[in-house]
Amino acid sequence: MGAIARLASSNAGKLRELRALLPGFDLELLDTDSFPPETGATYYDNARAKARYARTLAPGEWVLGEDSGIEVEGLGWGPGVESARWAAGDEAGRLLVALAGNPRRAARYVCELVAIAPDGTEHRGTGMCTGRIGDAPHGHEGFGFDPVFVPDGETRTVADLGNDWKRLNSHRARAAQALLRDLGSPTS
Repeated sequence: MGAIARLASSNAGKLRELRALLPGFDLELLDTDSFPPETGATYYDNARAKARYARTLAPGEWVLGEDSGIEVEGLGWGPGVESARWAAGDEAGRLLVALAGNPRRAARYVCELVAIAPDGTEHRGTGMCTGRIGDAPHGHEGFGFDPVFVPDGETRTVADLGNDWKRLNSHRARAAQALLRDLGSPTS
């Protein structure tokens, strides 16, 4: 078993993904009913704020903050850091309605991870996955915008490609890989 780390999130899907992506950690959701508002201008600002907040509730432990979103050309490269609030729980549906009749469907998923070590050292990993928004939802795995996001080089959505594909190729997987490179060894 690796080092215990508290994830500053209530999203069980993100917890599942990050557990698979960060094998040096035994990730658990932070035990709290509230998190700081996501008011940062960047994913990094929000991920860092979450990690620092988690640090106040779990001093001396590894903590992890994550922020991610989708950016779509036809929406002026938004909704970005406001993706979750913008979608209000209907990610695929809201995106398809917003892009109805719009041919500019290039998109990118972005993820930022910030880990704070027991000694207070901050580590960071950034990941991106580029693609386009499909015309209709497809697939049954993943969550959020996955049923409409078709990665570059693929003909199927992330939800069709499945969780095994995500563990290797998603924006969160790429951010986790970058974070692990920055850490060297998460339990040292």
